[in-house]
Amino acid sequence: MEVCKIKGKWPPFLVLLAAVFWGTTGTAQALAPDTAHPIAIGATRLAVGGLFLLSIVIARGKLNFQNWPIKTTFMASLCMAFYQPLFFSAVSITGVAIGTVVAIGSAPIFSGLTEWIYLKTRPPKVWWFSTGLAILGCLILFSNQESIVIDPFGIVLALGAGLSFASYTLVSRSLVEEHSSLSVVAVVFILSAICLSPFLFIFDMSWIMSVRGLSVSLQLGIMATGIAYYLFSKGLVYVTSSTAVTLTLAEPLTAALLGVFLLGEHLTITSWFGIFLLMLGIGVLLRAPKSIRSEGEYQMVE
Repeated sequence: MEVCKIKGKWPPFLVLLAAVFWGTTGTAQALAPDTAHPIAIGATRLAVGGLFLLSIVIARGKLNFQNWPIKTTFMASLCMAFYQPLFFSAVSITGVAIGTVVAIGSAPIFSGLTEWIYLKTRPPKVWWFSTGLAILGCLILFSNQESIVIDPFGIVLALGAGLSFASYTLVSRSLVEEHSSLSVVAVVFILSAICLSPFLFIFDMSWIMSVRGLSVSLQLGIMATGIAYYLFSKGLVYVTSSTAVTLTLAEPLTAALLGVFLLGEHLTITSWFGIFLLMLGIGVLLRAPKSIRSEGEYQMVE
């Protein structure tokens, strides 16, 4: 069993890079065939991403289920499986702006509170400050994106999505501390895809046979899911769950910038100010002392 260490400030940047890859999801969905249902796309990306990672694990001969925590693995898989339909349903009910802000913005708060309650680890002041800045920036960024529709049921679903992602981060962190990050993500996503597989029979999947549909599926599955979550898990070994989830607020930042430069969308001055606050919040957290972002020195199992 090979053990490697990542030193310095690299682990938070792995999480940040993962969030950038996740930020390409919205652009990819915008380029998908019109007949592709968002929930079907979510189920497809998990299946493609899980199979991609599993094939790499098998090719490297790293698949080993000895002393594998089955209960924890299923918990992580269920958290990720729940996140997909909860998030996409919230967005469809209460709109992209409100759904995204509530889901992504609530995740760091849930993560910080969960660490505080269950792990007895109170997040430091710099975390609260940077997270508050980033969430405020996210709110301002999406405030002028569309007409605001507040649907209570949609809000509940979005909060459920935020809680699911925060729970996935906390649970998977215990897995990657003891097992290969690549193996953990591969197994978790295969199980999550199995949980969501009924959706593949409910919605029309003929779109995936087109060149554009196949290209979008591969991009979402390989880059925005497989590689992204592998990087996220790799960095998660060395940073706290609350810090990692706050850094993932770079996802809406990336999505907004891609919308401007690739899809021709227009941002108001207010939205650009939101982007500035988002970047400032993330920058403050990245420049925080290592002892604040991590829980000591961990070893990554490969």
